[in-house]
Amino acid sequence: MRKTRMALLLLIGALSFGSIAHAELVIIVHPGGPDTITKQQVRNIYLNRSSQMPDGQQAVPFELPAGNSIRDKFNEMITERSDAWMQSFWSRQVLTGKGQPPTEMSSASGMKSVVSSTLGAIGYLDSTLVDDSVKVAHYPEGDLIGGH
Repeated sequence: MRKTRMALLLLIGALSFGSIAHAELVIIVHPGGPDTITKQQVRNIYLNRSSQMPDGQQAVPFELPAGNSIRDKFNEMITERSDAWMQSFWSRQVLTGKGQPPTEMSSASGMKSVVSSTLGAIGYLDSTLVDDSVKVAHYPEGDLIGGH
């Protein structure tokens, strides 16, 4: 009985760790958007250096709210800037009339919904939340482990 209980606890622990280990940041686009996008292209869009998707569509970027762990991961891996730096950057862009920040969505489900229904949309999600309504165009973590 004790061995069975221990085996069951180990199995549950392994399954839990497995699902956590497979969760990764992905860049999503509208289903009619480009099949792929590079890290640099995404970075340029989110740092107001480019307003176009690789296929020529007008880029419509979205982001999750400050304090969201996926947003933090996105900033760390893609923009390579802190959230505080990004907020300051966008404040300066707005003040000088150079641009508007990405539209902030209150939740991952909101992000997925708006990206799926907005031509030219780009955003990011945890890979476990992706479904057929959006297209995954980049796997940033794949850059670190040999690509997808």
